Amino acid sequence: MKLIILGFTLTCSLFATVNIPDTNQNGCYNNYNIINCQYKNSNFYGQDGNFITNKPSYTNNNDGTITDNITKLIWSKAVDDKKVSLEEAKTIAKDMTLAGYSNWRVPTIKEMYSLIDFNGYTGFVHGDRSMKNVPSNAIPYINTNYFDFKYGASDERYIDAQWLTSTKYVSTTMNNMETLFGVNFADGRIKGYGYKRKNSFFDKKKFYVRYVRGTTQYGKNDFVDNLDKTLTDKSTNLIWTKIDSKKAMNWEEALKYSKNLSTGGYNDWRLPNAKELQYIVDYKKSPDTSFGPAINDKFILTAIKNEIGQKDYGYYWTSTTHQDGAKQYSNAAYVSFGRAIGKMRGSVMDVHGAGAQRSDPKTGTKKFHGPQGDAVRSNNYVLCVRGGDIQENNQEEQSSAILNRINIKQNMIQNQGKNNQDNRREKRPNFVKRLDTNGDNKVSKDEFDGPLRAFERFDKNQNGFLSEDEAPKGPPKRGRF
Repeated sequence: MKLIILGFTLTCSLFATVNIPDTNQNGCYNNYNIINCQYKNSNFYGQDGNFITNKPSYTNNNDGTITDNITKLIWSKAVDDKKVSLEEAKTIAKDMTLAGYSNWRVPTIKEMYSLIDFNGYTGFVHGDRSMKNVPSNAIPYINTNYFDFKYGASDERYIDAQWLTSTKYVSTTMNNMETLFGVNFADGRIKGYGYKRKNSFFDKKKFYVRYVRGTTQYGKNDFVDNLDKTLTDKSTNLIWTKIDSKKAMNWEEALKYSKNLSTGGYNDWRLPNAKELQYIVDYKKSPDTSFGPAINDKFILTAIKNEIGQKDYGYYWTSTTHQDGAKQYSNAAYVSFGRAIGKMRGSVMDVHGAGAQRSDPKTGTKKFHGPQGDAVRSNNYVLCVRGGDIQENNQEEQSSAILNRINIKQNMIQNQGKNNQDNRREKRPNFVKRLDTNGDNKVSKDEFDGPLRAFERFDKNQNGFLSEDEAPKGPPKRGRF
């Protein structure tokens, strides 16, 4: 909006200043381990844990609602067991009178992501490929002191804890699937979920839902070109580099690049945290529909060729470590401003959608990984940010507290791995007990349920019986008993 006063033109922001809540990540990490946040000269200085900005703060209104004191959004506290479709959720919201209010709605992807807490951990159980059981060391990516939370239902994987948003992907995923963005508070990611095939009337994907009311300004950017290779988002007063790093780099290099950058007359640039970077995604854009990245046109991002040779745009590092998997400190979160590529059933395609937030190894080689075959790049691009109410973390105090908390978690993981191995030994069907039909504590040729050649191979002392010591260990290898 422009005002003309005495011949001068003043440009005014259309929005009041929005505060983006901090990710709440207080620990510091290198490529693989925990490090002390005190080391300002470290190559890993400038990461999420070094700074606090708009520390998350909630109020329980004791009426089934929670107020976010940073965003001023008001949320429903509870979560129903039943997952619902977007259409069902909109109907529920329209009829809601929770806490005496009738203006409830399904949140946008930026509103929902404002609740993510990067102290979460997916958890890890060695050898449990079914992912049916919630690991004892799993921590949800949301503050459960205020918000109710559920992992996936009994007939799902425990990580199937996706929360619905009203934000539709402007393109499609999974080879022509209409797609909704959701936040998974079990594994700390945003992805586009194919919820129905194009021209189909049947919803295919249902979600948990958390309803919201209050300001509708959260998530609406208002960029101004400062004509010095920087852009100011008047909605947050954060200043961004207009042009990206022009080359991809690993996470350590990205931190160093940001810390050493001098542009626009400023030298206090930093790598944005996950919430800051996701906040500038333009979910009305995609390479397939607007032929550019999912970001305001004032930004200049480097075009790339993706894994199937399409013109595309890259993944962009955040300063936030993503605590996931067996090597829980080795990944960092990224936001995809181009297609979020995966390999499904042998086909490479846009699996998660432009605007997804996933994670890549901080260093490594390119490959595909995970159930959706995420394209792992490890060398990603950089946009830098400055400004905001940034405070240096109270490093001495937080270091001992975080290290203690994480060491406890590490011990849990190690003990759990040992316990799982012990449990597998205990739970593995006892060979002799399973096949010994006459109760003589050994297995004869008649009792053995495999081919004779296998019996003879296992019968080390050639006495015609198999004892527990001679029993095969584990399932038979493919192609042989």
